[in-house]
Amino acid sequence: MKKLVLSLAAMAAITTASAQKTLVLYFSETGTTKAVAQELQKQLGADIESIEAVDPYSGNFQETIQRSQRERDAGQTPAIQPLKKKIADYDIIFLGYPIWFGTYAMPIATLVLDEDFAGKTIVPFCTFGSGGLNTSTEELKKALPKAKIQKGYGVRTARVQAAAKELDRFLKENGYKKGSVEKLPEYSDQQPVGDAERKLFDAACSSYQFPLGTPQTFGKRTTPDGTDYKFVVKGRGMNGQESTSTIFVTVGKEDGAKPEFTEVVR
Repeated sequence: MKKLVLSLAAMAAITTASAQKTLVLYFSETGTTKAVAQELQKQLGADIESIEAVDPYSGNFQETIQRSQRERDAGQTPAIQPLKKKIADYDIIFLGYPIWFGTYAMPIATLVLDEDFAGKTIVPFCTFGSGGLNTSTEELKKALPKAKIQKGYGVRTARVQAAAKELDRFLKENGYKKGSVEKLPEYSDQQPVGDAERKLFDAACSSYQFPLGTPQTFGKRTTPDGTDYKFVVKGRGMNGQESTSTIFVTVGKEDGAKPEFTEVVR
């Protein structure tokens, strides 16, 4: 009976979502977020539009960081081109962006000031070097208190090729797309990291450009695609103070699959 109730609830959510008009709205500097947005549009059959800065960002990492830092310090937001689509015409908006300084890129800051999202359902999606989905989602909730900010999707730029499969699961799990997926198991309880887990963590994270810290404990789960690990890590934040983060690592079930870190949650 419980499974039947869950199935009926999922069907109701999908029916409701399919009756609503959906827009994929995104800003992309280098094309990575654009690729995820196009995959979303393909799977949803939704309308799509890109957000364009009047003075485009260069695409160079260092130049972008310097410019966005100047804008943040000055309390300025970049001018963006008027949208062709009308926000008022849509019920659900998938809002996409790269992560800059731990939150959404500056053109999104302009968008949330310029447009009225009251009563809209907002589904964030983002691309990042290490993480930022959780922090950017919280910032959206603060910036758009009259909108319904839902659970979002994020993917590292280094593994954007995984987005299509992950989005299929995300959309079905949350009722935006027809179909069902097997529920993933919970992670095991945290336990001390041993030599094997430390080597796995290093294999997944040592090539990242910034230090991610030292793993202290881990939990894991087995999925149809392989094994996932959840590491609790001690390191230092951007302010130099000691901090604790959670780093997720996955290892595919294929022979010779290499560990990949999927997200840092700070």
